[in-house]
Amino acid sequence: MKFFILILSVCSCIQLIAQEDVEVTAAVTNKYDSVRSIYIKSYPDHFFLWPVLKQRRLDFEMEDLPDRRRSLTYKSNKPYALGLGMYLFEIGLELTFAVPLDERSKEIYGESDARDIQLNIFTKKWGLDLYQQKYSGFYIEDPAVKVPANTPYPQRPDIDTRNVGLIGNYIFNNKKFSFRSAYNYAERQLRSAGSFVLFTSISGFKARGDSAIIGDVYSADFGIDSKIREIKSTTFSIAPGYTYSLIHKGFFVNATLAVGPAHNWLSYEAEDGSTKNDIEFTAFFVARISLGFNGDHFFGGLSFVSQGSTAKFESVQLSSSSGTFKILFGYRFREVGFLKKRIVDLPKAIGLGG
Repeated sequence: MKFFILILSVCSCIQLIAQEDVEVTAAVTNKYDSVRSIYIKSYPDHFFLWPVLKQRRLDFEMEDLPDRRRSLTYKSNKPYALGLGMYLFEIGLELTFAVPLDERSKEIYGESDARDIQLNIFTKKWGLDLYQQKYSGFYIEDPAVKVPANTPYPQRPDIDTRNVGLIGNYIFNNKKFSFRSAYNYAERQLRSAGSFVLFTSISGFKARGDSAIIGDVYSADFGIDSKIREIKSTTFSIAPGYTYSLIHKGFFVNATLAVGPAHNWLSYEAEDGSTKNDIEFTAFFVARISLGFNGDHFFGGLSFVSQGSTAKFESVQLSSSSGTFKILFGYRFREVGFLKKRIVDLPKAIGLGG
């Protein structure tokens, strides 16, 4: 319990300090495993530091079901963020701040306001991601309309979205494969290996505009659904998949894909105030790719993580997705003095223990 109180306290304090992009990673220490040590190396007596460049997105698409070729994609114009990451006391922490958009980008794509907070907990067998995203301000990509170069896209600064949830995963071949090695460098994969993996997720997505999200301009293509002003989708899903890391002299490439069924509880509100609730079975996916170098001291690389789900309304399918692109380079330092303390020692050190 003290462990979770500490993590929640860290997240609460960070939210007040940095309102752009926050990511906290907690790794739970495991006992020594002789078989696992052949494939995976851990660094319990080191702390890590790294500069990071990342971009997170939260986009959604409205697709006309009778005519699959007709769709509108609502994209956020969220800039890249620069910051610093550290892995200390078995907690990974990244604080990043958005690089200001140039005026030309604002003119063409508009400006998005975004808040991203994420907490990750990893063990050798399972992982848990908790996230909260709030985005406002989107531009519209319409495949049927070619926008000339240097011409502003249709923009909807009034649309607000919220995406909250958790994703858990279980690694079946956990004695030979490590997610931590490929995505937060807390460990190092020594030999090529893969594993079947099972993801489970529960999430809530909401999109709302001051007026109809699709609007009268597209009423001829989307019919009655063009009047929808607010959409809510709560999703529970299970997705089996496979992950594999190819290793060569410290360099690695990891790819992960999982797809499975999703149960959606849906509700939407029209411009006239009428509402409707529904239940649907659709799909959920997780896709991850990472490549780079992971040595005993230097490490770095790039990664892309994406997950999304679909939900069907009267004649429109909503597809929402969130993704993170990240580039980082870091160095492992040997711990000295107070830095040698473990996460289980911190509650007592900061006065939470008896």
